[in-house]
Amino acid sequence: MRIIVGVTGGIAAYKAAHLVRSFTEAGHDVRVIPTQSSLNFVGAATWEALTGQPATTSVFEDVDQVAHVKLGQEADLIVIAPATADFVSKIATGRADDLLSASVLVATCPVVVAPAMHTEMWRNPATVANVSTLRERGIHVLEPASGRLTGKDSGPGRLPEPEDIAAFALSVSQINQDLAGLKVVITAGGTHEPLDPVRFLGNNSSGLQGIKLAEAAKVRGADVTLIAGVVTVPLPHGLDVRHATTALDIERDVNDLAPGADVVIMAAAIADFRPVKRLDAKIKKVQGQEPEPIRLTKNPDILAGLAANRQRPGQIIVGFAAETGDETGTVLDHGRAKALRKKADLLVVNEVGDGLGFGTPHNTVTILDAAGEPVGETTGDKLAVSHAILDHVAKLAADNRKN
Repeated sequence: MRIIVGVTGGIAAYKAAHLVRSFTEAGHDVRVIPTQSSLNFVGAATWEALTGQPATTSVFEDVDQVAHVKLGQEADLIVIAPATADFVSKIATGRADDLLSASVLVATCPVVVAPAMHTEMWRNPATVANVSTLRERGIHVLEPASGRLTGKDSGPGRLPEPEDIAAFALSVSQINQDLAGLKVVITAGGTHEPLDPVRFLGNNSSGLQGIKLAEAAKVRGADVTLIAGVVTVPLPHGLDVRHATTALDIERDVNDLAPGADVVIMAAAIADFRPVKRLDAKIKKVQGQEPEPIRLTKNPDILAGLAANRQRPGQIIVGFAAETGDETGTVLDHGRAKALRKKADLLVVNEVGDGLGFGTPHNTVTILDAAGEPVGETTGDKLAVSHAILDHVAKLAADNRKN
């Protein structure tokens, strides 16, 4: 695959070397197009050594090759990392006064933009509007990470890690619009079941797997609504998002949206139990007295209810089972039993605990059908896992269309 990596003039330009290396080591033909200002951070010799290709900046170089048109036309993927606020503005307004912006303007391949800038720049209404414009035109703009920026500043605006940029960019380039026209509802995150005004029952779910499923489904053409429970990672822009806190909140939103959905993916880690009563005042610790026992009641089984009462013909229901093995069976044993009880079309089983599943960037899952039989298994970052799950969803949807 022919990949253009555009590097613009930010301090994070040095990280692009790792991105370039990941692409070249995967066997792709990579050419770096730096902006003139980026050469103040990383010189052209570095890019030429890493790629074996010239690293030019001007539309007036290689004029006989019409490089300012040819490069963008022939590229299979363009990744701009880091993308400064200035460059985001430039391509949003269609300017083409250097080789990189001209290549973007003529490109018909997927374009991925990884912004890196100070928090105030990222949040400025001009940048917000420019990013919105790019997304409306089909350019994939990643959310910046939060963390240490230049100097003592810290906050959102940090360049995402190169391996995350590479994974997202390659996933975008290798998929088709096989979910186009489908309305997909996805739940993500954990729930907080209140004990009193300051305490709750919860879990360690970050919501990352569900969020990556939503991003992947959107890239594949679906009309996505994300029901976000309690999440600890940034929510993506460009999606219809509903916010929920408790299991009953999620049940309300799912029941509201399910009648219009072709696919419902229950990726949220919903609490199985909630306190029978939420106390109006904080539970006090009284010297010499043990606290009163907390009585729990079951939360509704939203997944089983969806599968038993499908809202439209051919509706696809996908559940998740976060399991731990115990003396009664393995993770997969418990997953099979749950698949038979829930009767969802697919059940994604993953082991959690001790650094597995919750709060990690990677996941290992086994995908079961309604009979509890394995139909797939995958390991990788959560975006790659999302696409593997959606491959099975897309196949079910295609089979439904045939029937």
